[in-house]
Amino acid sequence: MALELKTYDVAEHLTSEEEIRLYLDAAFEDGDAAIIANALGNVARARGMTRIASEAGISRAGLYKAVGENGNPSLQTLVALLRAFGMKLKVESAR
Repeated sequence: MALELKTYDVAEHLTSEEEIRLYLDAAFEDGDAAIIANALGNVARARGMTRIASEAGISRAGLYKAVGENGNPSLQTLVALLRAFGMKLKVESAR
Protein backbone atom coordinates (compact mmCIF):
# COMPACT_ATOMS: atom_id res chain seq x y z
CA MET A 1 0.00 0.00 0.00
CA ALA A 2 1.48 3.32 -1.09
CA LEU A 3 1.63 6.19 1.33
CA GLU A 4 -0.61 9.04 0.24
CA LEU A 5 0.71 12.52 0.97
CA LYS A 6 -1.20 15.78 0.90
CA THR A 7 0.39 19.18 0.40
CA TYR A 8 0.03 21.37 3.49
CA ASP A 9 -1.85 24.59 2.78
CA VAL A 10 -1.68 27.10 5.63
CA ALA A 11 -4.69 28.98 4.20
CA GLU A 12 -6.89 26.02 5.13
CA HIS A 13 -5.95 26.51 8.79
CA LEU A 14 -6.40 30.27 9.08
CA THR A 15 -9.97 30.09 10.27
CA SER A 16 -10.17 32.67 13.04
CA GLU A 17 -9.25 36.31 13.54
CA GLU A 18 -6.79 35.32 16.28
CA GLU A 19 -5.02 32.71 14.12
CA ILE A 20 -4.70 35.24 11.30
CA ARG A 21 -3.42 37.96 13.64
CA LEU A 22 -0.80 35.66 15.15
CA TYR A 23 0.24 34.40 11.72
CA LEU A 24 0.69 37.91 10.33
CA ASP A 25 2.41 39.06 13.51
CA ALA A 26 4.99 36.27 13.13
CA ALA A 27 5.57 37.19 9.48
CA PHE A 28 6.10 40.86 10.33
CA GLU A 29 8.35 39.95 13.25
CA ASP A 30 10.57 37.98 10.86
CA GLY A 31 10.93 41.15 8.80
CA ASP A 32 11.58 39.47 5.44
CA ALA A 33 9.50 41.21 2.74
CA ALA A 34 9.00 37.95 0.81
CA ILE A 35 7.68 36.19 3.92
CA ILE A 36 5.31 39.09 4.65
CA ALA A 37 4.00 39.11 1.06
CA ASN A 38 3.52 35.33 1.18
CA ALA A 39 1.66 35.58 4.50
CA LEU A 40 -0.61 38.31 3.11
CA GLY A 41 -1.36 36.06 0.15
CA ASN A 42 -2.16 33.09 2.39
CA VAL A 43 -4.57 35.17 4.45
CA ALA A 44 -6.18 36.56 1.30
CA ARG A 45 -6.65 33.01 -0.01
CA ALA A 46 -8.11 31.94 3.33
CA ARG A 47 -10.62 34.81 3.18
CA GLY A 48 -11.27 34.58 -0.57
CA MET A 49 -9.11 36.42 -3.10
CA THR A 50 -12.01 38.01 -4.96
CA ARG A 51 -13.64 39.31 -1.79
CA ILE A 52 -10.39 40.66 -0.34
CA ALA A 53 -9.42 42.34 -3.62
CA SER A 54 -12.81 44.04 -3.74
CA GLU A 55 -12.65 45.17 -0.11
CA ALA A 56 -9.08 46.42 -0.57
CA GLY A 57 -10.05 48.36 -3.69
CA ILE A 58 -7.64 46.58 -6.01
CA SER A 59 -8.17 44.23 -8.92
CA ARG A 60 -8.02 40.50 -8.36
CA ALA A 61 -5.12 40.29 -10.82
CA GLY A 62 -3.37 43.12 -8.97
CA LEU A 63 -3.77 41.24 -5.70
CA TYR A 64 -2.29 38.07 -7.18
CA LYS A 65 0.63 40.09 -8.56
CA ALA A 66 1.25 41.89 -5.24
CA VAL A 67 1.29 38.74 -3.10
CA GLY A 68 2.50 36.22 -5.66
CA GLU A 69 5.86 34.46 -5.70
CA ASN A 70 7.80 37.55 -6.76
CA GLY A 71 5.31 40.00 -5.28
CA ASN A 72 6.31 43.16 -3.50
CA PRO A 73 3.15 44.94 -2.33
CA SER A 74 3.36 48.70 -2.00
CA LEU A 75 2.73 50.32 1.35
CA GLN A 76 -0.65 51.45 0.00
CA THR A 77 -1.55 47.86 -0.92
CA LEU A 78 -0.31 46.58 2.44
CA VAL A 79 -2.49 49.02 4.36
CA ALA A 80 -5.50 48.26 2.12
CA LEU A 81 -5.07 44.50 2.62
CA LEU A 82 -4.75 44.80 6.37
CA ARG A 83 -7.89 46.94 6.44
CA ALA A 84 -9.72 44.32 4.35
CA PHE A 85 -8.57 41.69 6.88
CA GLY A 86 -10.03 43.84 9.66
CA MET A 87 -6.58 44.72 10.99
CA LYS A 88 -4.21 47.69 11.08
CA LEU A 89 -0.50 48.29 11.08
CA LYS A 90 1.03 49.14 14.43
CA VAL A 91 4.57 50.26 15.22
CA GLU A 92 6.37 49.44 18.43
CA SER A 93 9.88 49.87 19.73
CA ALA A 94 12.37 47.16 18.74
CA ARG A 95 14.27 47.64 22.00
